[in-house]
Formats: sequence, structure tokens, C-alpha cells
Amino acid sequence: MFLNKLIMRAVCIASAAALLMPVAHAQKHIAGVVGDDQTFLALRDASRRGDAAGADGLATLLRNYPVPSYVDYFRLKPRIRDAQPQEIRSFLSRYAGSAIADRLRNDWLLELGKRRDWATFDEQYPQFQLNDDTQVKCYALMSKANKGGNVAAEARNLLNVPRDLGDGCISLVALLLENGQFDESDVWTQVRRAAETGSSDYVRRFAALASIGEKTLIAAVDNPLKLLKRGAGFRRVRHEAYVVALGRLARTDWREAAELLSHNTLLLNKKQEALGWAQIALPASRNGAPEAPEYWRKAGDVPLTTEGYQWRVRAALRARDWSQVKRSIDAMPAALQEDATWVYWMARALRETGQGEEAATRFRLIAPQASFYGQLATEELGQQIVIPSRAVPPSAEEILPMARNEGFHRALKFFELNMRPEGYREWNWELRGMSDRQLLAAAEFARQQDVLDRMVNTSDRTKNEFDFTQRFPAPHREAMQLATQRSGLEEAWVYGLIRQESRFVHDARSQVGASGLMQLMPGTARYVAKKIGLTDFSPAQVNDIQTNLLLGTGYLSMALNNLDGSEVLATAAYNAGPRRSVTWRSTLSAPMEGAMFAELIPFAETRDYVKKVMSNATYYAALFENKPQSLKARLGSITPRTPDPIDLP
Repeated sequence: MFLNKLIMRAVCIASAAALLMPVAHAQKHIAGVVGDDQTFLALRDASRRGDAAGADGLATLLRNYPVPSYVDYFRLKPRIRDAQPQEIRSFLSRYAGSAIADRLRNDWLLELGKRRDWATFDEQYPQFQLNDDTQVKCYALMSKANKGGNVAAEARNLLNVPRDLGDGCISLVALLLENGQFDESDVWTQVRRAAETGSSDYVRRFAALASIGEKTLIAAVDNPLKLLKRGAGFRRVRHEAYVVALGRLARTDWREAAELLSHNTLLLNKKQEALGWAQIALPASRNGAPEAPEYWRKAGDVPLTTEGYQWRVRAALRARDWSQVKRSIDAMPAALQEDATWVYWMARALRETGQGEEAATRFRLIAPQASFYGQLATEELGQQIVIPSRAVPPSAEEILPMARNEGFHRALKFFELNMRPEGYREWNWELRGMSDRQLLAAAEFARQQDVLDRMVNTSDRTKNEFDFTQRFPAPHREAMQLATQRSGLEEAWVYGLIRQESRFVHDARSQVGASGLMQLMPGTARYVAKKIGLTDFSPAQVNDIQTNLLLGTGYLSMALNNLDGSEVLATAAYNAGPRRSVTWRSTLSAPMEGAMFAELIPFAETRDYVKKVMSNATYYAALFENKPQSLKARLGSITPRTPDPIDLP
């Protein structure tokens, strides 16, 4: 009887919700409704679609839902353009201090910026806690500029990374051009960076700002070789478009781009010529071209993007030109120089050029960091990698406030609903300002709730007290041992990879469809199952922990065997595909230390992945073996090899 009532209630909810949604969405909704949670998920989806009427109707059905702030948010968000300020202020007041209030403030600030309502924007902006939205920052600079403030330097710094910056930042460039804080050179700088994103539409929007010939500019982006073969011409617009076209062509053929530029230098001014060489040097460096250092030399000291500064150093590293490594890091913006990556390589350059004491000083700056370069710096100082003394475990009294934390409970509810972004927002919001003891207690609460990814993330934040059993957990040990024994792999390495792949979320699913602890793609899972004789495998099994470990370690073992036993190459292959590892290796002209090879990986995601997996594996080995470890030994040396056919997906 009770079950029948539940079913009837679900059908009623579904039917009511269906009246308020487009037919296609309603049919899908009814089919899956089993309770208020499904209605809540339908509300979220309606809000994302901008379906204000549907969201309003669904929210009405959730009057007693355990997360009322998100019901109200999803109801209000699709109407934020038309909502009365008092309604938005009421929400912000009702949920003051919460993560979702900060999220709505972010949304509202974007609308206020679009409307140029600077009075309200300036009132709300100081209350935006996370302040992590680039467009909002652009609107803030617009507001400041409209009051007479000089924001050119701040704007150039903010816009220094190539990306689709959106309406707010394009409007900022337009305003600064109009009031004289930017000139046409600034616009062309943004055009070149927009061209790096590959978006013609984005380039068009910048072209309109300085009356740049759109036809010429789009030709430079979409058909660069044709424009380049016509020559640089005699007008500035044509010269600047020529430089853009050089960068576009260099993405696929930097040598031809260099050849074309070398025949047109007389028509360009010195700055344009240098910018052209910088445009060519960046993709040449990413592809390991031996000519890249010479291209950078010809680029001189022109301002670069954040990527450009880093790849100029990497090109010098590949050439083992330590003096140029030092000069290139010295030329970086101060904030970039302080990154552990460049502190380490500057220390190496100093040591290689005879400045050992200064090098040791730099190594000591980052050696305390529990990271790839912190570990390497430790070894450069003559020490081995050990696990720090474990902090006193948090007491029941310390954990109790975490168990009562409403934000954590909202996060747990969202994890239950597979709303991980919302869950991460809520969890991380609560961590702000916590002491080490509180962080350890929050991490322990996460362990008790079996939310291991939050345990790792939370414990990783401590500065002076450490618990590496929280940072580097080893769940499913029995299944792991069975899988690694069968594949012949080291447990520490596999755990290090899983920590980076899924953070131990066993039903994790990536945007591209990878699943489970070891994030297996469907095709890869089928391939490995066939290879290892798992005849009864079906795609539905991919999230089964034992099956996932068996297939993942099987694939990793195949990659390792195909790549001469190099964990670095096999780790890169697991992330980016084995053929890419083979290609990157083939660009080497001589054996290269593993740390340098990892830093020279052209894909940012894979570069970061390899460094973190190898660092993780070193800590896991120290935990499992209870003895000091060497990351440098684990990284080994990568030897050149001509690409061979490789039979792996």
C-alpha cells in the first residue's frame, strides 16, 4: 500500500511537471521520475536551459526539499535578466554567507556589467567572495575606467592568456581603445591571442573595434597560407594580418611559416618581424623543433603570453642551453617566476652555470612542497623523499562540528545525486579559512562518509600538520593486489594514477565518456577485455571495481611493455594515447632525463598529469615500503627511438 502511494505521488509530480515543460522534455522527465530528487534534477535542467516557466513550476513542487537554497536559485537563475533587484537582494540576504549566494552574485554581476549599471555593480562587487570570473573582473575594470581610473596595465595583465574572453572583456578593450588607454597595437595583441583560440567569430569581434578589415583578417585565420603567399603588402592592417597568418600556419607547418617570414622582413617593421618570429616559435617549441631556440632569439624581447614565456624556457631546456634558460626565466613576469616549476629550473640553470650556492637557496624554497618539483628539489639538496610525521588524528570533538556542517551535508546530498560540481562548490566553500586541525577533521569526516576525493582534496590543503594516509589513501587493496599481480605492475604507480584519474570516485565519468576508478574509455575496455580473455565482459561492468582495475592495469601493462618499461612514457600514453607518447619520444636527439621530458610534453593536461602521477607514485611507494624514495630514479631517462607501429587504442 505504501509503495502504491509512492508510485501515485511520483506520477502526479511527473504529470504536473510535464504541463510546465516542452513535450519532449516532459516525456523524458516522466519516464525517470521516482521522487523529489528527480524533480529537483529536472528543475536544475530547466534552469540550465533558461526555461523560466518550467523551473518555476517544478520549484513549486519542492516546497519542503532539503536543499531550499538551490531550489530558489534554480528558480531565479533563468529570470535573472528580468528579475527585480529587490528579489535578487532578498535571495542574497536570505542565504547570506553561503556558496550559492556567492554564485548568484556572480550571475548578477555579469548582468549588471552588461547593463552598465555601475552603481549597483560597484555595490555588489566587493561582496563577491570567490572573484574567480574573468568577465566580472573585466567589468570591474570598465567601471573603474568609467570613473577616470587608469586600468591599462591591469587590463593587459588580465588579458594575457589566450582564451575566449566573452562580452565583458571585449567591451573592456573597446572602452579602453575609445578613451585612449589602449591603442591599435593593444587591439592587435588581442587579435593575435584570439587567433590562438581558433575561433573566427571571436576574431571578428575584435576586428570591429579598430576598423580592421574583417575579410583580410578572417582570411588570415581560416586560410593563412593563401594570404601569406600574397606577401605582407604595404599597409599596417595587411602587416598585422600577415603576422596573425604566420601564427595560424605555424600551428601545422612552422618551417614553411619561417621560410615565408624570412622573405618578407623588409616589408615589416622590427616589432612586427619580432612578433612574427614569436608566433612561429611557440608552436615550433611545442612540437620539439630544433629550430625553436633560434626563432625565439629572433623574437627578441617582445611581450609574450603566459604560454609564450614558458615555452621559450622549454625550448632552451630541450637544447640544454642553461644560460638561455636563466635569461628566459628572468624575462618572465614576477608571478610566473615564483611558480615552483620555474624556481626549480632556474635553480638547475644556476647550478649548471656555476652558481651552486644560489641554486641551493632556490631549491630550499620549494623543497618543503609535497609536489613534483618539491620532491625533485629535495633530491637536488642530497636528501631522499620521505613521508612527513603524521599529525595527531583529529578527535571526535574536532570532527563533530564537521558532521554538523550544513554545507558539507549539502555537498553529500549533491554527490548522492551525481551533481558533483555543485557538491564541490559547497564542500570547498566550507574549507575557506580553516586551520590545519579543522582541515584534518573535515578530511576525516569525508573519510567516514566514503567521499575519498574530498578527503584527499581537503587534507592536501594543510600547511604545517600532515596526514598522508588521508592524502594518499589505498582503498580496494585486495582487488588492487589481484589486478597488479596479474598485470605485473607496481601498486604504488597504479594508485598514483588512480589518485589523478578519478580521486577514487568509483563511478566517475568524464566528459568524453571515460568511466570508473581508472577512467576507461568504452573502446579501450572492450579491447583489453578481448586481449586478456575476459570473454563475458559487457560495457555495464566497467564501473565494477574489480573489473575496472583488471582492465585498467591490463591496459597500463600493455602500454608499459610497448614503451620499453618507461613509467613516464606509459603514464603519458594512458592520458593522451600511446601514439602520442611514441611521437614525443621520436623528437629527441639524445637521451633526456625524465623530469625534463615530462616538462616538455606539449599538452598541458598530459604534462600536469604525468608530473602528478609520478609524484603520487613516489609517495605511495614511501607509504607502502616505509622507506625513503627517489623520484629521479623513478623518472629515469627517456631515450630517442624512431616511431614503431603500436597496437593499442
